[in-house]
Amino acid sequence: MKYGIIGNCAYSALIEDGSVEWMCWPRMDSSFIFGRMLDRHAGGEFRVELVGEHTMRVEYIENTNVLRTVFEGPSGSFELIDFAPRFLQFDRSYKPTMLVRILRPLVGEPVVRVTCKPTYDYGRTRPRSWLGSNHIQYLDFPVPVRLTTDMSLTYVEEGRPFVLTGEKHLVLTWGQPLERSLRETAQSFLDQTTRYWRGWVKHTRVPRDYQREVIRSALVLKLHQFEDTGAIIAATTTSIPEYPGSGRNWDYRYCWLRDTFFSLNAFERLGHFDEMERFLGYLLNLCRQVGDDRLQPLYAINGEAKIVEEILDHLEGWRGEQPVRIGNQAYEHVQNDVYGEMILAISRLLLDTRFIGTEGLAGIRGILDQLLRQIERRIDEPDAGLWELRNTQKLHSFSVLTHWAGADRAIELAEVLDDPELWKRADAAARKARDILEQQCWDPERGVLTQAAGAQNLDASMLLALHFGFFGGDVERASTHVRAIQKQLQTGARMLKRYDVQDDFGEQEAAFTVCSFWLVEALALIGEKVEARELFDFLLERHNGLGLYSEDIMPRTDQLTGNFPQTYSHVGLINAAFRLSRSWD
Repeated sequence: MKYGIIGNCAYSALIEDGSVEWMCWPRMDSSFIFGRMLDRHAGGEFRVELVGEHTMRVEYIENTNVLRTVFEGPSGSFELIDFAPRFLQFDRSYKPTMLVRILRPLVGEPVVRVTCKPTYDYGRTRPRSWLGSNHIQYLDFPVPVRLTTDMSLTYVEEGRPFVLTGEKHLVLTWGQPLERSLRETAQSFLDQTTRYWRGWVKHTRVPRDYQREVIRSALVLKLHQFEDTGAIIAATTTSIPEYPGSGRNWDYRYCWLRDTFFSLNAFERLGHFDEMERFLGYLLNLCRQVGDDRLQPLYAINGEAKIVEEILDHLEGWRGEQPVRIGNQAYEHVQNDVYGEMILAISRLLLDTRFIGTEGLAGIRGILDQLLRQIERRIDEPDAGLWELRNTQKLHSFSVLTHWAGADRAIELAEVLDDPELWKRADAAARKARDILEQQCWDPERGVLTQAAGAQNLDASMLLALHFGFFGGDVERASTHVRAIQKQLQTGARMLKRYDVQDDFGEQEAAFTVCSFWLVEALALIGEKVEARELFDFLLERHNGLGLYSEDIMPRTDQLTGNFPQTYSHVGLINAAFRLSRSWD
């Protein structure tokens, strides 16, 4: 999985060896316009290649989301620069639905081929095209789609090889076409986009150790925030299987509420206040939209609640792995952990004085009340759990843990609000949740919180009991808890799978990337920092060559599997790095 990601917080694209393998337009959750990742034929094509035998080297221009691919062969060499324009213009973010590709010869007279065949409606529409004076217009899209270039239009349209004798440019646009000077605009946009990303990185707080890894993960996290609403999607892709033959092919281009607390933690550690504020604004809008109704596990980036799951039989799937799904049926699931996590998330608005004056803050008391009321109502209600186990309802320990964590935080918020009644309710809910965990979920023989009340199975998500402070200063209990989970869920390669119970698709085979980062933090929290660093270093060697991580890693082969790049994996890396790093002091 050698994809590099580019984007501008309106859309993202995955590029491999000069080919745009995945790009959804105009938004992150729209139909792909290039989807070769899921079908080599129906997925369209936008490929730049060196004709004949050649080698390639791919890298990011340092501290940016600009990708550079160098092609070398007998005829010569050239570089390909890919980026999505993003910079400040008139005190606002300029982020057009535009892909810019620049080809620059380096040595000799390289013979190249450029092919551009967009598609739409997930490969069901093959747009027609016609050639203008210096552009190719693609028809049958909802809005005009145009490729403006200073190459031979005939060569591009027919996919014919040509000698690259000088710098050439390709600018693909959705809606508003490029009418300005092509060469000057492409270079200007590249310079401004490079400066923007480097400026953003300069304003990023980094730990003393693991700086490059944290910066790359921060850039990935930034690309997964849809800036217009503040939502953060779980991954760029859909339907890359969790492991070969699993059938666990899901659409992750949506915002999962379970990730909110940890994503906000990462942004806070990175010192990026604007991103925190946008995300909190999105969460507040959801709370007001839902009112006293049940919160869903996930929502679309525009706040849409109904995300109907559909199987696309006409697509062959990633490396032939079917089914291909769009939408996600998990929006119908009952996952009660969301209420506690939302309290933890929005508590920042009251506890962090930087948020004073935030728009919409006046109604926070009512939202806190509705979330606490949901915890009181559902504190012992079975649900599908954090991992969305289909057709399985249990009293999952993680849901109860988040009830406890949310209610415990609500106690602190009640003190800030000077609300004795709220304090009393929050205290009662926290006590009840702790009692359930201690009496129904704690296995005294192994010294561990199990996956569900009365169950023997374990769950990696319960490592988060340490992050939430459930064990307080009881290091002995925290240690037995961590070691039991590590022993039972560890794969042969030291990484953790999510759980050991059979679900609708059988047993887990892949290691879930973020769970291993949780283990790193948990080991550090029980004082095992040497072991934690060894595991962290082991995980840092398992990226895709560009510092990017997918949802899962196959234990025996180190193959990255699952949707990519996975936001949660990079959030886990960021939080673990800050936990382990030496202090700057």
